[in-house]
Amino acid sequence: MKTTFLKFTMIILAVVSFISCKDVKENQTVEINTPEEVKQNERNLPDVADQAFVDGMTSKVWQNYLEIKMALANDDAGTVKDVAREMAKSFSAERAAMEEIAQKMADTDDIEVQRNLFAQFTEKAGPMFEDALSAGTIYQKFCPMAFNNQGAYWYAAVEEVSNPYFGEKMPNCGAVSKTIKK
Repeated sequence: MKTTFLKFTMIILAVVSFISCKDVKENQTVEINTPEEVKQNERNLPDVADQAFVDGMTSKVWQNYLEIKMALANDDAGTVKDVAREMAKSFSAERAAMEEIAQKMADTDDIEVQRNLFAQFTEKAGPMFEDALSAGTIYQKFCPMAFNNQGAYWYAAVEEVSNPYFGEKMPNCGAVSKTIKK
């Protein structure tokens, strides 16, 4: 009886061990990326926002703004539409002009129109971002070649340039014009 019990126990342990090893191997994955793939993935990531603002509305608008900026930098008009639609819902009554621009961004599929509206939005939202910042750093950037060399500003959470006005054509065009730190 002891021998049968011992054999049965050994069989059970062997089966359990085999099954658990099999599960571990099935769940393991290895992905090797080329430097080009890594660079492409970095461009698709939104800025890391470690900023804090004095009110929830500005914080929400800032998050949406960064998503729109990255979508423009990645030439992604569909994401701009979706995020702008959400952003338009965030505004209080005293920010009706910003809400209207956000809604216009949401209503068009034309990325060049979206870029123009983004520049207009930046002009209105920039002072709000700067005044409401309570902790962290934001960067105001400028591209002198945007809109037929008229130039345009945008804000970002990181110092690295990712140009929303030229997208993939000239992703690094522009420079930090002002650092706002609190």
